[in-house]
Amino acid sequence: MSAPGFFSILEDRARLIDSLLCVGLDPHPTDLPEPSAAAARDFCIRLIAATAHLAAAYKPNAAFFEAFGSSGWSALQEVIAAAPPGVPVILDAKRGDIASTAEAYARSAFKTLGAQAITLNPYLGRDALEPFLTDPAHGVFLLCKTSNPGSADLQDLPLGGEHAGLRLYERVACLAAEWNAAGNLGLVVGATHPEALRRVRELAPGLWILAPGVSAQGGDLAAALQAGLRADGWGLLVPVSRAISQSADPRRAAEALLDGLRRERDAWQKSAEPLPRSASAEPQTTPGTSLAEGLLRAGCVRFGRFTLKSGLESPIYLDLRRLVSHPGLLAQVAAAYLPILKTLEFDRLAALPYAALPIGTAISLMSGRPLLYPRKEAKAYGTKAEIEGEYRPGERVVVIDDLATTGESKFEALQKLASAGLVTRDVVVLIDRQSGAAASLATAGLRLHAILTLTGLLDGWESAGLVPAEQVAMARAFLAEHP
Repeated sequence: MSAPGFFSILEDRARLIDSLLCVGLDPHPTDLPEPSAAAARDFCIRLIAATAHLAAAYKPNAAFFEAFGSSGWSALQEVIAAAPPGVPVILDAKRGDIASTAEAYARSAFKTLGAQAITLNPYLGRDALEPFLTDPAHGVFLLCKTSNPGSADLQDLPLGGEHAGLRLYERVACLAAEWNAAGNLGLVVGATHPEALRRVRELAPGLWILAPGVSAQGGDLAAALQAGLRADGWGLLVPVSRAISQSADPRRAAEALLDGLRRERDAWQKSAEPLPRSASAEPQTTPGTSLAEGLLRAGCVRFGRFTLKSGLESPIYLDLRRLVSHPGLLAQVAAAYLPILKTLEFDRLAALPYAALPIGTAISLMSGRPLLYPRKEAKAYGTKAEIEGEYRPGERVVVIDDLATTGESKFEALQKLASAGLVTRDVVVLIDRQSGAAASLATAGLRLHAILTLTGLLDGWESAGLVPAEQVAMARAFLAEHP
């Protein structure tokens, strides 16, 4: 199995300690007892020791170390090495160059200094980033809309031609989503510009964002979280430096910041809860709503009398095609696939038409993993393709689908993938109806992974009082009679 990517490591750390706090390591000369590399090193290592249980990541600023020459570089190496295992270090260097120079910068950041990620300038284009993105274990945060007032001089300029209607920073966000092939590219968007942060989140819904500017620069934490959090309540890293390092007690200052961050995120999630059905004609789903409840409210699961394709009359009907009309719920669904996908080894996602196509697209946007799909019918014109998307024979794909019933409906698509030379070992679905799909797929050497099971959903809805007990009983009886 391949090593985890940078953002998998970052997200695992963030979830483990429930923190989106990035501690900035900026040894300003006025903070040091003497102007020396050793003093800068000791200053930062003390901050790391004080915040090791609170920081999702650390962000040393290279400039404060470079100012001390060769001894400063040695000090920076020691500071990066002092970060606890599993806590990523983002080198704030804002590099930007091409070809062999960019390669040298990448070696310096990742090999010599030992950082796991770096901030880069996008002004020179994609080829300037490639040396930094080669290894998925190394991450890049690309400057998009920076926190300083002068960012408007260039970043807010309107574009023309085929990109008319976009500002320059918005085009950077779009490009980052396109360039994130290895899942190791994020963006820098200042917390001082919440509207820009909201816009970037719309354009790059799955990317991690580094949002500087809280505290010393006047950025509002609540506004930044409301604008920049991913649909699953993660995806935003808040760097804070001086408010921690210049306090009388850095540990307590960091604890207070993290407590505030958690409170604001909780408040955002609660305020985003959907209105009761009677108060809103349009079902809403947000990170504050459980996925099971969201599926019910959006009409993706219905109770009544339905004639199935088999001719049987069922008291329950699942229709996940409705997800396309509920973007918040679709994002929740896509995010729910990610923990399982992180445990699997594959090169591409393969979504099955039709219900899984929007799910697969959302997963691709969130994870940066490339997507293809086998057509239900081959094109009768043009390329006459049976599989849409780029791929190479021998690559491994993980099949994404919405439901698993008996598993039989998946074999035609699996045969098309195999005929193209693609290798499939895993199928991931949102809901397993528990009607024999796992056993059926296992006979073909395939593993079924389900996020939810229908019986588990029924239990949850019943215990929460969301579905009348008699309807749940009828559904359970039907499932027992028609396994």
